[in-house]
Amino acid sequence: MRATTHKLEPKFDQWLLLTFMSILLLGFVMVTSAAVPISHKIIWHQAVYIAAGVFCGLIVTFIPTALLQRYSHVLLLISAILLTLVLIPGITRPINGSMRWLFLGPISVQPSEIAKIALVFYIAGYMVRRNYQMQNTLQGFLIPMIVLALAASLLMLEPDFGAVVVIATTILGMLFLGGVRIKYFLVLVPFIGCVLSFLAFSSSYRVQRLVAFRDPWADQFNSGYQLVQSLIAFGRGSWLGSGLGNSVQKLSYLPESHSDFIFAVIAEELGLVGVIIVLMLYGIFTFRAMEIGRKAKQKGLEFAGNMAYGLGLLIALQMIINICVNVGLLPTKGLTLPLMSAGGSSMIMACIAVGVLFRVDYETKLV
Repeated sequence: MRATTHKLEPKFDQWLLLTFMSILLLGFVMVTSAAVPISHKIIWHQAVYIAAGVFCGLIVTFIPTALLQRYSHVLLLISAILLTLVLIPGITRPINGSMRWLFLGPISVQPSEIAKIALVFYIAGYMVRRNYQMQNTLQGFLIPMIVLALAASLLMLEPDFGAVVVIATTILGMLFLGGVRIKYFLVLVPFIGCVLSFLAFSSSYRVQRLVAFRDPWADQFNSGYQLVQSLIAFGRGSWLGSGLGNSVQKLSYLPESHSDFIFAVIAEELGLVGVIIVLMLYGIFTFRAMEIGRKAKQKGLEFAGNMAYGLGLLIALQMIINICVNVGLLPTKGLTLPLMSAGGSSMIMACIAVGVLFRVDYETKLV
């Protein structure tokens, strides 16, 4: 009697799913802990944002990557329009000196978060359309740099220097993985470094942050206050932490303890052990994202592979910068810890990025 074989249905990457859910759950627990002394509304809002993000991510898993490639230009145009609208007086209002949000009734949207994903989609498509020119001609390499420069200009008008750094490093990483010749990077990277340095010193508040970064204790009650409080949180955490819910720094000492500086609260309450667990979760997540990209490209799914690389880099780089800010290795920037910090736009767009990764993995297993 002939044995029958059953073809197994493709499944999503289990390690990616496990780390994604673990980061979300741990993030919600820590945001809850950090937000209790501030406002219970933050907790309810974060629960809604996570639910909305997971729902949007689930919807994205049903969208073919070919459709994303076809409309990547449209997504980039929409993000550019949103970045422009946020600069128009009357449509938005400044928060902490920056105009980064569009307000639609009770809902606020941060266009820079949309722009990050849209740029990754566009560059991934460009790398497929102009692969030979990109790898072998300076012109092919400069075109995505021009697109990046235009997006960075709009972001700097908000201003959002942190988003510019994340997007620039992500795109350069994508182009490097795409096979662009090193000589082009040797010419361009120093130029970009000079531009970023000029931008960093062109504003008094950014100069103040740089001075505070060098020696936060010199002005610990003014420009260095936030970093000093973050470092105190790390010191109090020691090896095993003060215990979940027992942070002192979140009691109105550490500003933005539920968002940009949530990692400091994790270090204080869960200690070095908690810090290592968070780093391991992000490490596994990043490795699986890059592996999904590698397998997609091996099977000829160039756009999907480039996109997975870009989204993996985007989340990993923002995580690294946020953590470096928290421990004083980089100047303070308004960047959230992906999938963990409180925030609507950042949470929803990060979940959408993860949904795209699941879709790429699914399509790769179908080939």
